[in-house]
Amino acid sequence: MVDPRTHELTAAVDAGLDATLGLLTELVAIPSVSSEPARAGDVAASVDRVAELARQAGAADVDVVRADGGAPGLIARWPAPSGAPTVLLYAHADVQPTGDPAAWTSPPFQATPRDGRLYGRGAADDKAGIAAHLAAIAAHGSRPPVGVTLFVEGEEEIGSPTITALLDRHAAELAADVVLIADSSNHRVDVPAFTAMLRGLVDCTVEVRTLASAQHSGVFGGLFPDALTVLCRLLATVHDEDGAVAVAGLVEEGPVPDVEEDEATVRAAAGVLDGVQAIGRGGVAARLASRPAISVLAVDAPRVSEAANVLVPAASALVSLRIPPTQDAEEAMAALRAHLQAHVPWGAHLTVTPRSAGQPIHLPPSGPAADVAVEAFRDAWEGVSPVQIGLGGSIPLVAELAERYPAATVLVVGPGDPASAWHGIDESVDLGVLRRLALAEALLLERLASLTPR
Repeated sequence: MVDPRTHELTAAVDAGLDATLGLLTELVAIPSVSSEPARAGDVAASVDRVAELARQAGAADVDVVRADGGAPGLIARWPAPSGAPTVLLYAHADVQPTGDPAAWTSPPFQATPRDGRLYGRGAADDKAGIAAHLAAIAAHGSRPPVGVTLFVEGEEEIGSPTITALLDRHAAELAADVVLIADSSNHRVDVPAFTAMLRGLVDCTVEVRTLASAQHSGVFGGLFPDALTVLCRLLATVHDEDGAVAVAGLVEEGPVPDVEEDEATVRAAAGVLDGVQAIGRGGVAARLASRPAISVLAVDAPRVSEAANVLVPAASALVSLRIPPTQDAEEAMAALRAHLQAHVPWGAHLTVTPRSAGQPIHLPPSGPAADVAVEAFRDAWEGVSPVQIGLGGSIPLVAELAERYPAATVLVVGPGDPASAWHGIDESVDLGVLRRLALAEALLLERLASLTPR
């Protein structure tokens, strides 16, 4: 039997669905691509709009904050009633680039409903997280029964470069008993999930040089190497013949998720072309969340349309290394650098420049607050209990918050599902999942009120 308060909150979330969808549609329309300097104003506009929405939702304190010249973030607070715990709700307002807009079925910054989903850049990652947080607060009449701090970041998609400085500056305002990070995925649309492990991330620019300047390929080719060939041979050494990472000094496998993934489902979600093989070794879930992965994200070299018959003197690439839980980020970067230095061919000059770094985390939910959260998500998904999954992506903030607030219960959930196409073409959020996430959060706020703050 559904208790009266659960029925009331369900009705309140459902009554606010049109407003929630309108809010998300509005946010998707703001092209807040944090990796593009020309879009800095759009990132600020996205954060400013959420700040305005928080004020309208009754927040007592709303501050747009920055640190070390980074992108803006938002801290909005609804103070805790006497004796009640405080919950930190996190999401981010920046998004990834769209790629070729012509490849999208509908315009990337025009939220478009289609077949029960809402399409648009940021629809799932992570403006749906913002919408769910605000919907949960609204379901309580903008007077939640616990303290609530809404923390919205503006630079998560570029590795949160100033998050440490921001947390240093605002540690007191962000302290909480429970942290709910809505920036992950569910196992399926009908199976909720808590993300219990996240891979970390280090990346670097790799540059090789072989000549002081470009030289005629017919005159000197065959005697001296061009830099682009050197770079290709060097990058090929980071994987073995099976496609597994071949860098010594990395943790081969961290904790493995409880739930195995179906390769056919994952292939379909990734849009893998026919005949393209999976790489690496081990189970699908382990390769996605528990083992290291290296990707070459970009290469600086002459464009084919602009090429000349010359030996290229210098070439560079951006190399990304995802690291499993239990692997230290600094140690991983040192191992990658040592590998590149040991394998650069033919005496070419090599420069490795580290860029961003984020620690991995293994954080299975446990304790009274986690138990309440499991109940809330099970009720929102109509009796389906949440499973624990691993996520191959990285959220640097999670490890930062877990380290700074060790007494807090940190829970990682999200609006996504395997079809959400995060960072890809036709990104989308399932509208049923969005509703259930908002309801789960509203139920969680209600039920946490009975717990004693730590």
